Amino acid sequence: MQLNYHHLYYFYVTAREGTIARAAQVLNVTPQTVSGQLATFEHQLGGLLFERRGKRLVLNSRGKTAFQYAEDIFSLGEELQGQLRLKSPGTLNRYTLAVTDVIPKVLAYDLVKPLVSALDSTRLIYREGELDSLLAELALNRVDLILADRPLPPGANVKAFSHFLGESPLCFFARPSDDFTCTDFPECLEGAPLLLSGDKSTMRVNILAYLESVKVRPKVIAEFDDSAVLKLFGQQGYGVFCAPACIAEHLCEQYQVMRIGTAGKITERYYLITPERQIQSPHTQKIVSAAERFFNHS
Repeated sequence: MQLNYHHLYYFYVTAREGTIARAAQVLNVTPQTVSGQLATFEHQLGGLLFERRGKRLVLNSRGKTAFQYAEDIFSLGEELQGQLRLKSPGTLNRYTLAVTDVIPKVLAYDLVKPLVSALDSTRLIYREGELDSLLAELALNRVDLILADRPLPPGANVKAFSHFLGESPLCFFARPSDDFTCTDFPECLEGAPLLLSGDKSTMRVNILAYLESVKVRPKVIAEFDDSAVLKLFGQQGYGVFCAPACIAEHLCEQYQVMRIGTAGKITERYYLITPERQIQSPHTQKIVSAAERFFNHS
């Protein structure tokens, strides 16, 4: 029997994602299609490859063996494509950088701009999204690295490594107005309108922990997944908001807000998530060098 690589790929994605529904989203097909392909593949191999635990599919011993081979097969396939692209005359190499959508845009810009200026025969592809979906892209070699506000989650079914870039204190900002003054931070935040990051951001957890520690209770009036939209509302005076101190100068100038205080010793940390245990890519090293300069001089 000849191995059907189409069925193998459906199995590989399902094993990596953990559920048929998530695999269907990645593959852009219906869950029924995924289920049918898996059933056919298991029949061809002569046995089950998964055990069902609640809504998740967990690899059994046969499945783990199959998955290890599938990882090697598709990794080699991506490597082959990359080598052929490099050897094609006139082909522009691609370097795909993914950034989680909770990272402040100006921070991402400061870290990425040295890379752009250094690119010669390479086209930069900049993507944004949630960490889980970007990790799936990384597993398929569709992105080269991820800039995130957290390290690789424990138990993530992805061959990747976290590299700490730097950290910055968290600060509170507000638009100057007669309705809100802050001469006694953090007490002035009591009952004040607060614009909060969405639950995808580590900043949200850190800020709530800080407010709890100082026993101050502002009024959360809105939550935003997009940090740029949050700052726009802050600019218009809808409430106090938080951002890393490393971009404070830009925020005060761009959004006409003032820095009213620092959230104690709490910091926001930033990471690169890459397939490399030791960073060797010259493009990735450019970002690491930019981060060292940026965070050391912030």
